[in-house]
Amino acid sequence: MGIEGTVEYFSNLARYLTKRKKKKQIHTVALKVRMDCEGCARKVKHVLSRVKGARSVEIDLKQMKATVTGYVDAKKVLAAAKTTKKKVEPWPYVPYGLEAHPYVSQAYDKKAPPNMVRSVPVSATITESILDENYSSMFSEDNPHACTIM
Repeated sequence: MGIEGTVEYFSNLARYLTKRKKKKQIHTVALKVRMDCEGCARKVKHVLSRVKGARSVEIDLKQMKATVTGYVDAKKVLAAAKTTKKKVEPWPYVPYGLEAHPYVSQAYDKKAPPNMVRSVPVSATITESILDENYSSMFSEDNPHACTIM
């Protein structure tokens, strides 16, 4: 096989690789949906199970959580859930151990499931840490009479 054959082989290989479809990945989309009764839960489950690519839909009525697993797009799942005329938002909670700053004021939520806190945006943690530094710099251990509050 000469140089011409090698070049042709690699050009055919490159053409094949660009035409090949990307393999889809399974995603899990969790939503917080306002559901009051079993009828609401059935309606939400029915609507979400009709989303293209959905493999399974789980409803937790107590936590008001709907979880869709499959080859789905999160935006399409959210749009489908909004067609039920229920209050819908992406699942805002993460396990306590995964949150970098679980003591930030915006992370606390009385309605959060046990051992879970709200996922806090990074900008909120930066603002909180600056405020914490300002409060801690009011007092000086070197000179206890140099309190800036007085």
